Amino acid sequence: MTSVPNLQLSTGSGTIDIPQLGFGVWQVPDAEVEAAIATALEVGYRSIDTARLYGNEEGVGRAIEASELSRDDLFVTTKVWNDDHGFDSTLAAFDASLRRLRLDVLDLYLIHWPTPEQDNYVDTWKALLKLREDGRVRAVGVCNFEIDHLQRLADETGELPAINQVELHPYLQQAALREFHAANGILTEAWSPLASGGSVLGDPVVRDIAQKHGVTPAQAILRWHLQLGNVVIPKSVTPSRIAENFDVFGFELDDEDLAAFAPLDRSERTGPDPVAFN
Repeated sequence: MTSVPNLQLSTGSGTIDIPQLGFGVWQVPDAEVEAAIATALEVGYRSIDTARLYGNEEGVGRAIEASELSRDDLFVTTKVWNDDHGFDSTLAAFDASLRRLRLDVLDLYLIHWPTPEQDNYVDTWKALLKLREDGRVRAVGVCNFEIDHLQRLADETGELPAINQVELHPYLQQAALREFHAANGILTEAWSPLASGGSVLGDPVVRDIAQKHGVTPAQAILRWHLQLGNVVIPKSVTPSRIAENFDVFGFELDDEDLAAFAPLDRSERTGPDPVAFN
């Protein structure tokens, strides 16, 4: 079985491993998620990314229990949703997520969106730090935070997130944000890494690179993410696609390929703008 590379995720006092390629379950109904995860685990995925918003934490919990894999062999992420922001609300939301997931300890807990108009993400972040301090979660981070949001966390709490999960694909490459992450020890994690399967998969540049290596456009893009140093979490419920998205370790893009990806950036989002999403 292919071994997925690990990256180092800060825990405040040290580091833990996070698989660089994980399995996302956004938009997968609770009734279908158990079968999808079973397929993913069989293929070789060991990292599962869910969220309270997705409505499938219970199914993820069933899948983990049914897998009979050692808990130490799995990396599980979930997220606090916008209506649970605030110190006490976040602690309660975490308890509820853990019950649904049937876990005693979570590997990674994330703030799903900054929702700046609520102006509550700093207190939410303080709750995550407490959960980590209490040993209930191993590492903590955020999603969809811009540089000013991250800087405010550092200014008011003295600690930056271990990871920031953001929309990132060839049409939205987030260069300035990735540069800030790299300078401050924050891992970059890509959601919608294939731009929700839109026109990027048919882009002539992507198609040419894929053809050159004898792979699909999706595989070429996922390989690009890995070589950038991103954590990446493609999602699918189709067994053949789940396997295809995992099969990205038998080839390597060269410098010419990587250079060809760079001009594709259009700052084009498939999801909301974090500055305006409240």
